[in-house]
Amino acid sequence: MTTWAERLGWPSLGDHRRFVTAIGIDAVGSGVFMPVSLLYFLATTPLDLVEVGAALSLAALVALPVGPLLGGVVDRFGAKSVLLAGNALQGLGFLAYLLTESFAAVVVWTVVVTLGRTAFWGSYGTIVAAISRPGERERWFGFLGALRNVGFALGGLAAGLAITVGTPRAYAAIVVVNAASYAVAFALLLSVPATASSGHRPEPGSWGTVLRDRPYRLLLVGQLAYALSMMVLNVALPVYATTVLGLPGWVTGTVFTLNTVLVGLGQGLVVRSMTGARRWRVLLLAHCTFAASYAAMLLAGALPVGLAVVALLLGSVVFTGGELLGGPVHAALSAEAAPEHLRGRYLSLVQLTWNVAGTVAPVGFAWLLDRGAWPIWTVLAGVALVGALVALRLGRVLPLAAARVTNRSEVMAA
Repeated sequence: MTTWAERLGWPSLGDHRRFVTAIGIDAVGSGVFMPVSLLYFLATTPLDLVEVGAALSLAALVALPVGPLLGGVVDRFGAKSVLLAGNALQGLGFLAYLLTESFAAVVVWTVVVTLGRTAFWGSYGTIVAAISRPGERERWFGFLGALRNVGFALGGLAAGLAITVGTPRAYAAIVVVNAASYAVAFALLLSVPATASSGHRPEPGSWGTVLRDRPYRLLLVGQLAYALSMMVLNVALPVYATTVLGLPGWVTGTVFTLNTVLVGLGQGLVVRSMTGARRWRVLLLAHCTFAASYAAMLLAGALPVGLAVVALLLGSVVFTGGELLGGPVHAALSAEAAPEHLRGRYLSLVQLTWNVAGTVAPVGFAWLLDRGAWPIWTVLAGVALVGALVALRLGRVLPLAAARVTNRSEVMAA
């Protein structure tokens, strides 16, 4: 008998409810702090905006090379140990923020937080692959991605309250809540099963094996194109809507609300609708969908205000469709295409593509937006084209990319 969860496209949680709860709590905590990160340091330290921005950027740059190194640690000691360490580092870093007042201290403790976040994401995919079976991984990655999206939104509501109050104590309360979320998540993550805890003896030339995997290198290019596209909603669209088009602020808020609702309610249904489709075709459709959304956003620049709002909202809905299609398939394919004993190294490179996108997008998108509507959306259409061409090629060179989405466990199907 089909359960209501299965009808929504969610996986059977089984013995992994504590892990899922921890991911949700972690997302709420992160969603509380992310919108106020700059404001927090402006309210609680003597630093100005330029100094705070420089400190956060410097910390991100220092932590950037650590991801691939952590991949070897995941393979050697197991993903669970790295995940727990990442959670503890983030909790420690946020507690230290309560006593942070100088530029150097902001850099040091932000490096600690960033290292913890890198450790979390560097081990997350390996753990999801360990607790799920081939054939159902799109469901798992899609479900957890939707859960995190909803968690970010709930945290964002609390962040909005702190911004409204605007006092140092209100911002400090946000940091305390975030640190507490990591402590609770740490306790819950202790239940991650042994299958995700065991490591492997290091083999000579392991990184050489990873770097010589040409199909996987191509997959990384596609992942980078997808990651850059995913930066649009948070980085490019708010500036485009308010500064370039001169639209009222509520438009950006509505865009984020629409995205959260659609991802939270629709991700499982979209994954379920993929059943029987070849993975490379789903990725191709995702990038074509992104390109269509960019066309709608470009069109908004040539319309009167009322119609521009409609075009922008429509474009954001179409954009969310690309997110719903590409995210679960990219995550599942990245995990399954990696040999189990080297999965930490492989997935650390996937995380590196996200870190590179997060580093390049703010300055790159800002430079393009400063030149008007055409440059930003033309370049992003080019990124979508690259992603589409990579998807076409993956279907020929990577057997798992040519496989169909089954949405059921291979054990059950046998």
